[in-house]
Amino acid sequence: MWTLPKPRYANCKTSEASEDTEIAVNIGGVRVVLCGEMLNRYPESRLAELVNLSTQSFDVISGLCDDYDPSKKEFYFDRDPDSFKCIIEVYYFDEIHMKRGICPICFIKEMEFWKIDLNYLDECCKYSLSEKEEELAEIADKVKLILDDLEGDPALSRSQRYQKFLWKLMEKPESSYPARVIAIVSFLFILVSSVVMCLGTIPDLQVEDVEGNLIEHPTVDAIETVCIGWFTVEYVLRFISSPNKVRFALAFMNVVDFLAIMPFYVVLILTYLGTAMMELANVQQAVQALRIMRIARIFKLARHSSGLQTLTYALKRSFKELGLLLMYMGVGIFVFSALAYTMEQSHPETLFKSIPQSFWWAIITMTTVGYGDIYPKTTLGRCNAAISFLCGVIAIALPIHPIINNFVIYYNKQKVLETAAKHELELMELQSLEVEVRKSPTSDAAAEEWGSRGSSIRASRSDTHIPLLTGTNRTQKEPVKEHCATY
Repeated sequence: MWTLPKPRYANCKTSEASEDTEIAVNIGGVRVVLCGEMLNRYPESRLAELVNLSTQSFDVISGLCDDYDPSKKEFYFDRDPDSFKCIIEVYYFDEIHMKRGICPICFIKEMEFWKIDLNYLDECCKYSLSEKEEELAEIADKVKLILDDLEGDPALSRSQRYQKFLWKLMEKPESSYPARVIAIVSFLFILVSSVVMCLGTIPDLQVEDVEGNLIEHPTVDAIETVCIGWFTVEYVLRFISSPNKVRFALAFMNVVDFLAIMPFYVVLILTYLGTAMMELANVQQAVQALRIMRIARIFKLARHSSGLQTLTYALKRSFKELGLLLMYMGVGIFVFSALAYTMEQSHPETLFKSIPQSFWWAIITMTTVGYGDIYPKTTLGRCNAAISFLCGVIAIALPIHPIINNFVIYYNKQKVLETAAKHELELMELQSLEVEVRKSPTSDAAAEEWGSRGSSIRASRSDTHIPLLTGTNRTQKEPVKEHCATY
């Protein structure tokens, strides 16, 4: 039991009359004694309504609490006592601070239960709440998409069903075993094509053409052709089955896929036009540039790697920090290169011929690379180099923490999403088994399967439940803390 101290403004006396101005509430097993005059500061709140309920009937009282003991004049609530300790602060300080470790979504539900306006929540806590709401909304949308893919739509035509099946087969490896096999094969083709592209540049593995120029070995060309054929078929099937062709064509990873296969066909077309066309200098340069674009296929690995996708997302979320880093580095490069040029002019063998040429030295020094091709020879120039080195280390270290933090946040979000989707599928399976048992109640085998599989699924769901994802809401009387298991 704990008793809240009476505030300075409260006129609660210690005489026998003060018993009428105090109420006792039991919040989840924690008994609290509250001053009635303090609670009346917010007459619309649930606690203020309890002050004058002692003379009412039990039915009226039970409408505001879970239970009531007339002998002790004590109201019982099956609520979270930790959240209540935060909410009661509004009667003292006219604002509420949410303690660390409390689920923001559940805390808002507690405030709504106690009829406290959300405007009394402090701004720092509102920011945490908005972040959690955005995260839950994003998870709910993704889980809904997964469940929509699993559920068949009878309104779709046969061609649309085939298109949806092909889309899941090519885009969602977790949807079925064949889709997983296709994803693994695609991953292997990406690795093989990347390795072959590198091996084709080794002189010992190249052959001479009729003019004596080194070209790629025919075996390398054959493997390259097979890989490009796979990438082409994969891209065409994904484009055909895409529900939105324009969005598919403009997506970053799909642009990468297109750039990975385009050079092969451009070179093939130029070769087909004849040797006279290939002898032109500008055409040869274009062909070499297109062949270099083959390195874009390595980015296709991001399609099959959640870690690379998470890193890409973290870099996008850290765009401001990276921009700040570039600004710091740009200013530092300009300042230190200008200083280095000025300080080194007194040396007869100076390597700093101009400020633009000094940019290269400043970049290499501030990024701690230090090739040594350009270096200062005067004392002032070396001091300037030391300062630029230290400034570069500090500037590079500044955005590291936000980037890592964004990476960890998104990675954890992905794990929560995977857990939520898995358990939603288990719940659907559990419900289908329950329906089968109800249809055939005499089947002992079905009942036994229902009992064993149902208990295991419940056990796996008990400590990873995520609220507000689907329509499977829990009852109001369940303990509040269970909702916070995954936060």
